[in-house]
Amino acid sequence: MVNILLVDDESYVTESLALTIPWEQLHIQQVYRADSVDQALELMNQHEIDIVVTDIRMPDRDGLELLGEISHQWPEVRTMVLTGHSDFEYAQKAIRLKAGDYILKPVDDEQFIKSVHIAVQALEEERGQLDRYNQLSYRRQSELELLREGLLSDLMLGREPGERELLNRLGNYEVMLRPGDAVRMLFVPASPSLRGMEESEARLLEYAAANIAAEVLDQQRPLWSGRAPHNGLIMLWRNDEQETRQDEQLLESFVDNVNRYLKLQLNVYISETIVFPDGLASAYRQLLRFAQGSSASAESRIHYVQPQHYTLERPTINKYMEPLYRPPTLIHLLESGQWDTAREKLNGVLDSLESLPLTHEQLYEVYLAVSNALVYMAHHHGHMLLANDSGGLDPFAAQHITGSLERLRSWCMDVLTRMEGQRSSSVEPSRSRIVKQVQEIVASHLAQDVSVKSIADRVFLHPVYLSKIYKAETGEGLGDYIIRIRMEKALYLLKHTNHKIYEITAELGYQNPQYFSKLFKKHYGMTPNEFRDR
Repeated sequence: MVNILLVDDESYVTESLALTIPWEQLHIQQVYRADSVDQALELMNQHEIDIVVTDIRMPDRDGLELLGEISHQWPEVRTMVLTGHSDFEYAQKAIRLKAGDYILKPVDDEQFIKSVHIAVQALEEERGQLDRYNQLSYRRQSELELLREGLLSDLMLGREPGERELLNRLGNYEVMLRPGDAVRMLFVPASPSLRGMEESEARLLEYAAANIAAEVLDQQRPLWSGRAPHNGLIMLWRNDEQETRQDEQLLESFVDNVNRYLKLQLNVYISETIVFPDGLASAYRQLLRFAQGSSASAESRIHYVQPQHYTLERPTINKYMEPLYRPPTLIHLLESGQWDTAREKLNGVLDSLESLPLTHEQLYEVYLAVSNALVYMAHHHGHMLLANDSGGLDPFAAQHITGSLERLRSWCMDVLTRMEGQRSSSVEPSRSRIVKQVQEIVASHLAQDVSVKSIADRVFLHPVYLSKIYKAETGEGLGDYIIRIRMEKALYLLKHTNHKIYEITAELGYQNPQYFSKLFKKHYGMTPNEFRDR
C-alpha cells in the first residue's frame, strides 16, 4: 500500500480531496494533510510518504521550495504540482524539480484520480522490480554459499580439481584466495552444546557462528569458511606473519562473541602456514586428529598445532594402509556396487593392522580414510549417512568408535551393510543399472579398450544415447569419467611404483606416452615427470 501527502494553504482543498477521492481503490493506505511547507516537512520526517501533491503558491515558503527539499532528502518520493497558475514558467520549474504531473485548480476529480493512479502504478512496479532483484540476489548468494562449501569440502577431502578448473571455480564462487597463497587453517569442532539438538537448529547456530567469524576475522584478510566434512567449521585465513598478536586478539574476540551471543563453548585449532590448495587435505586430517586427541589443553580455547604435535614414525602403518588406496579405490567399488569386494578390501587392511601397536590417532586416520569414502557415496546417492550410522560421523561418537580396532571394524561393516540394504531395498531404475554396469566395465578393463563406443557395444546401446544416460544419472560425462579414473590410477602408479612413463601409459590403455602426458597435465596442471620429481 501507498501513503500520500496533500499540501495546500487552503485547507478546504485538501479536506475536499481527502473526503471525495476513492483512495482505497487507488491502493492508498493513508492520506496526510498539511497547510504549509514546514508542516509538510515535519510529516515527511515522521511518516513514510510515497506521493506528495503540493500547491505552489503558499505563504512564507512555496511549493517549489518543498519540491527542492523532497528531491534532495527523499529522491524516491513521487511528486505532483497542484496550482491555479497555468503559466509555463511554473511548469518548467516543477519539471526540473522532478514533479511527475502538473494539475490545475479547480481540481477535476477524474484527472486527479488518473494522475494519482499513474504514480501508484509506477511505485508498485518499482517495488516489484526491487523485490524480484532482492529474491534473485538472495537466491544467488545462497547458491554461492552452497557451491563454496562444496568446493571447500572437496579440497578438505583431497578431491582437488585441475588448476584451470580450480581457478575458474574460485573466480565464479567469489573466493578471494588463489593457488599459491599462504594460509592458515582454522578448525572449530562441533560444540558439545549442539549435541541432542535438531539438525536444523544445530546448522542455524553453526551458520550464526560463521557469520560472527566473518565479522570479527575478515577485517583485513580474506576468510573462507564453511562446514567441515565431519561436522564443525573450517576456515581458511590468508596468513600474515606480522600480525600474529592481533590475530590472537581477534580469535579470542570471535570465541568470546560466540559464547556471549550464541551460548556456545568453542575450541579453535590452528594449523601452521600452508600453501593453498596443496596442503589443505593433510592439514585438515592433522587438525581433526589432534582435536580428537588428549594433548590439547582443556584450559585454552585457542590451540596452535605445530608439526611436532602430529609427526609420527609411520612407515609400518603406511605399508599396511597402502591397499586401501590402491585402485580400484573404495569409492570406485562403492560406486559400482561391488559391496563384497569393498568388504574384502576393508577387512584386509584391518586384519593387517591387528599385529601393530596402534595408537588412537592411528586408528582415527583409518576411520577418516573409510568415512571419507562413505560420506562421498552416501551423498552421491542421496542417502543421509548420519541417520544410517547412529551418529558415527559425529566427532564425539567417533571418539568411541576409534577406541579399538574391533569397534572400528564393526562400525565400517555396519555402515556398509546398511547402505547396501538401502540400495537393494528399492528396485533400481534401468538407467541406474546401466550406470553400474558401465562403471564395472571401466574398473575391470581399464588397460584395454574402454572407449565410449566399446562400452556402448557391451551394453547394447547407441554411444550417443549411452552418453546422455550416464550424464543425466551422474552429472559427469562418460568420457570425462573414463579419463578421471585413468588419471587417478596414473597418480597412484606415479606415487607408489617405479614404473616408467611408457609402462604406465600401456597399463592405462593408451598407445602414445606423449598423448598420456598431455592428458595428465590438463587434468593435474603438470606433466607426469614433473609430478614425480616434486
